[in-house]
Amino acid sequence: MGRNRAVIVISLVIALAAAAAARVESLADAPPDVLVSRQLSEALNIRAGDSLRLSPDASGANARDFRVAGVYEPVADPMRINALKHEVRLHLPDLIGMTADAADPLSAEAVDAINVSLANPSEAQAFARDVAARIPGIVARPARGASGETRTFVVLERFHLAIAVVTIAASTIFLLALSVMLVDERRETVGLLRLIGLTTRRILAQVLLEGLLIAAAGSLFGLGLAVASQGVINSYFQWHYDTALVFVRITPDVALRCVGLAVPLGALASVAASWVLLRRDLLSLARR
Repeated sequence: MGRNRAVIVISLVIALAAAAAARVESLADAPPDVLVSRQLSEALNIRAGDSLRLSPDASGANARDFRVAGVYEPVADPMRINALKHEVRLHLPDLIGMTADAADPLSAEAVDAINVSLANPSEAQAFARDVAARIPGIVARPARGASGETRTFVVLERFHLAIAVVTIAASTIFLLALSVMLVDERRETVGLLRLIGLTTRRILAQVLLEGLLIAAAGSLFGLGLAVASQGVINSYFQWHYDTALVFVRITPDVALRCVGLAVPLGALASVAASWVLLRRDLLSLARR
């Protein structure tokens, strides 16, 4: 009985080993996996599990078989917003095997660029200097604010800041002129308030409170409109450029900055317009 049981166990072990060997052999013969971008998947109707033949040559020479393991969404890149996102991601050994030059042994060992993510981004400049000093011939520079493509976004940021400053200055002047006209229409009311004994300080305090309330209501309305429209704007441009890039995002920091600018400017415009009116003679204010 014990001998039969040992024979059965040995047979099971042999069967499992044979199955494992067959599975390993089938995996070794299976084509390597790749990922395709969503845009390429939609353009060529490629799905996970399909087979592809990829070649580094435009003529299709020396093509190799691959299996599509999945579909991914490319990282949103503003510098490539108009470019076609028809991309394929390969494992590094497979990519080297396709692109390496057999006549150049170093072609499989050379890289053009390496991106390094630091735990403390503020040390990027010091890290770049240290790498450049330790490895002769290596050009190391921080990605943020460096020359090249990233420099374009620094220039754009400054351009947007200049536009914002000009817009705020122009809107403040327009708001002041509008406040002067509105206050001038209330000249008789202000004159009556002065006649019944209200001081200039009391009237200015009332105007300041009124200006704060109106500016706060206007800023909240503007934020509500921006929040309601950002989804529509993002949906349209993401559809137009076929990208996951977010074009408009109303963050708490942006909202606080807008309120912090709009409310004081609106209140100061109301006070400045009222101060010009209150400096007039009392009889000129009260006359009809």
